[in-house]
Amino acid sequence: SGAAERLTETAVREFGSLDVLVTNAGILRDRVLWKMTDEDFDAVVRVHLRGTFTCARAAAVRMREQGTGGRIVLIGSPAGQRGNFGQTNYAAAKAGIVAMARTWAMELARAGVTVNAVVPVAATEMTKTIPVFAPVLEEAERTGAPLPDWLRKDEGLGTVEDVTGLITFLASDASKDITGQAIGVGGDRLALWSHPAEKAVAFADGGWSAEAIAERWHEGVGAEPETYGIPAPKAPEA
Repeated sequence: SGAAERLTETAVREFGSLDVLVTNAGILRDRVLWKMTDEDFDAVVRVHLRGTFTCARAAAVRMREQGTGGRIVLIGSPAGQRGNFGQTNYAAAKAGIVAMARTWAMELARAGVTVNAVVPVAATEMTKTIPVFAPVLEEAERTGAPLPDWLRKDEGLGTVEDVTGLITFLASDASKDITGQAIGVGGDRLALWSHPAEKAVAFADGGWSAEAIAERWHEGVGAEPETYGIPAPKAPEA
């Protein structure tokens, strides 16, 4: 929290006020559940989730004192929206970040501060290691050629610069009526992520026993179960 307060103080000292916060720090410690250590889990949650919390808290205090509103932009991930193999810590932290965006949007509304989460997909040192992407990204980096349409449109994956337009928009006055949203961006794709909601509901007089749920699950609320996980990318056939 001390670092977050120093960041806020530095911004105010250099620019006179704090109007926009973007929380983008992150690390990875990928391992499957049965191999993930306490240290792996704590390190990722501390940087992503606690780091977002402490920085946003410091910014919220300052923005409320200023009384002129503000913009808080949090960085999520498709892993937090869908889950991802080997990323217990990262997916949990990123899901928590979007939940915080929805919560803070309510809490800071009266202060005129909007809070939104960006869910980016971009070619970084991390995504360059994905086998189906690696040769295409390496070729584009070597030749300077643009990324192919199947990557930019179908996968929604582009460059880091492709994410900047959305962040700039959310930091501007043009987005003053947008808050509590999770917005995806990558390559040529811009998307609004849905929030969790009840998909199917059933009632039983007196409540539900385990036997009653087992008897009615597959034809009732469980008839169309939700999907999970990030779909494996597929390059077009040559």
